[in-house]
Amino acid sequence: MRRAGPFAADPVRVVPDGTVVWGMQLPIQSQSNLYVSEWERTATVDDLAAIAAAADGAGCFYVGVCDHAAIPERLVGAMGSVWYDTIATLGWLAALTRRTKLLSHVLTLSQRHPLRAAKELASIDRLSGGRLIAGIGVGHVREEFDVLVGPEAFAERGADADEAIPALAMCLQEESPTHRGRRWAFSGMHVGPRPVQKPRPPLWIGGSSARALRRVAVLGDGWLPQGTPRADLPGKIAELRDLCQELRSGAPLDIGTIAEPMYVTSRNDQDPGWDLPDRVLLGGPEQIAESLRELGRMGVNHLQIRFRVRSARECVEQIQRFGACVAPLLNQ
Repeated sequence: MRRAGPFAADPVRVVPDGTVVWGMQLPIQSQSNLYVSEWERTATVDDLAAIAAAADGAGCFYVGVCDHAAIPERLVGAMGSVWYDTIATLGWLAALTRRTKLLSHVLTLSQRHPLRAAKELASIDRLSGGRLIAGIGVGHVREEFDVLVGPEAFAERGADADEAIPALAMCLQEESPTHRGRRWAFSGMHVGPRPVQKPRPPLWIGGSSARALRRVAVLGDGWLPQGTPRADLPGKIAELRDLCQELRSGAPLDIGTIAEPMYVTSRNDQDPGWDLPDRVLLGGPEQIAESLRELGRMGVNHLQIRFRVRSARECVEQIQRFGACVAPLLNQ
């Protein structure tokens, strides 16, 4: 049985049928110590612009920007403190790029009023000519919720997200939406500008827990797994499809994954010329493509990749090499 309301119709698909596309979370804009490279700490805004332009030119399906308002002292050691603002950065990217879609990965929606979020996201879609993908998550930093929303908000963030996602969808579809829920209620408020995409921009939902998968199946247009190892991915995809069949008549979703960090060597040289860290996918275009095609065979149709490099210039080179030599092999 399909859920009534703004998601009664089939999900809004954005990845072309029968294809596997690639995107990337941009470096520099989020500098978690769990994955940041040393060069990013001193990189400039011009470096970020050059990397985004390279991705746009190389045929990257989307570029992503993270979301954290503030990091508490206890987590700075792990997460760092540099996180560019999602909406401001996507708006800036809208002017710098022409083709690549712009992904919030992921916006902590339960920290925002749905009307406010709809205004921000619709503006990005309008400014970019219809290139927004709204990636949505529930968040994980307790102190951030305490400060921005209130002391009870962290415990309620899942329920709040379950309410906020369809409310946001309604705001993006209807100029004057009406919503009455446990946390938010509004009517008679007009939301403009209107997004370019019809009926609305797609909503991809992040998370890999059982509750997150159910949220994707009921409310999402796509899935952005967070931290799911490759070995666990087939089981998660099967679980998600079973839920979609049960809750949404088997309506198809865009399914993604985050691939291992990689370094693409030239066709004739398997040596990167420097000592790469452990757990990096290293090889020539065909080797890299075959590893990524394995993910496609699991049911993934959008791949998020990250290059392990030593500079902004090398990042641009890797993006260009991937776009020219690996991307054409993904759908063979």
